[in-house]
Amino acid sequence: MLDKFLYYCITIPWSYMPLWMIYRLADMFYFVIRFVIPYRKKVVLDNIRKSFPEKSDKEVKLITKKFYRYFANLFAESVKNLTIPEAKLRKRLVVRNPEIMEELHKEGKSVLLLSSHYNNWEFLINGQSLLFPFQAVGIGMPLSNKFWDKKLNERRERFGMKVVNAGNYKEVIAEFKDTLTATLILNDQSPGKDENCYWVNFLNQETAFYFGAEVLANQNNSPVVNAIIHKVKKGYYEIELKLITKDPRKESYGFITQEYVNQLEEAIIANPQYWLWSHKRWKKEIPSNLEEIKAAHQKRFEEKFR
Repeated sequence: MLDKFLYYCITIPWSYMPLWMIYRLADMFYFVIRFVIPYRKKVVLDNIRKSFPEKSDKEVKLITKKFYRYFANLFAESVKNLTIPEAKLRKRLVVRNPEIMEELHKEGKSVLLLSSHYNNWEFLINGQSLLFPFQAVGIGMPLSNKFWDKKLNERRERFGMKVVNAGNYKEVIAEFKDTLTATLILNDQSPGKDENCYWVNFLNQETAFYFGAEVLANQNNSPVVNAIIHKVKKGYYEIELKLITKDPRKESYGFITQEYVNQLEEAIIANPQYWLWSHKRWKKEIPSNLEEIKAAHQKRFEEKFR
């Protein structure tokens, strides 16, 4: 009952307000999460310090301050995103080089579209069908709260996106076997079992990444494109597309994931405040037999695809 009240009586009515008014609410939200009840302050500070060991305490504090401001504005934009009209979303999210996706569509190839929790990924999820000439599919982990998971996905799908669970995406994708698709994966989430991860040095730390995107690309021989979201000004974003590969099966083990990691790291170093530092990205302990795990992972991949 409380979830329904919060959704129908607070969140949705707020969403219909002009964005500048929601930003004013976000200003109060910023004050609360930074000073009154600091939101995951230890996680944020630890993540930034370990990622940028060369930075002084003053520099770390400045990134932290900017991150909380970004996070508060992201909250406002995500609320607005629930009901934003198509025309306004098109103005707030544009593609710098759409010809990359247009050419792949002309070649009759379904695409694997990678992105990250960097800048406003919710605008991308909502607007993907408006930006590219493909059936949009988004693979993600469901929220633990089934009510909010259902309602948020309904809103994300209203322009044509099909949101699927990471556990049953194969069945859903099979429904579009005769349709060109662009399957979106936010590839910077913290993965599961150690033996299924791709381990790489990322932001000065040994880091586990999901490898499912690389496996999916090789299974279907799908071109892989990385969508990097850049902030133009408050509430306005531009997507930069980077083609990682047109032919995954010709690439060496780990090439796709490593290229994605390199591009994400470059974007974060350029503007660190716009990444989701509150996410417990490095909660996994580094296995004592890491080199054995890496070798076994590569062997399994090459036996299956090479």
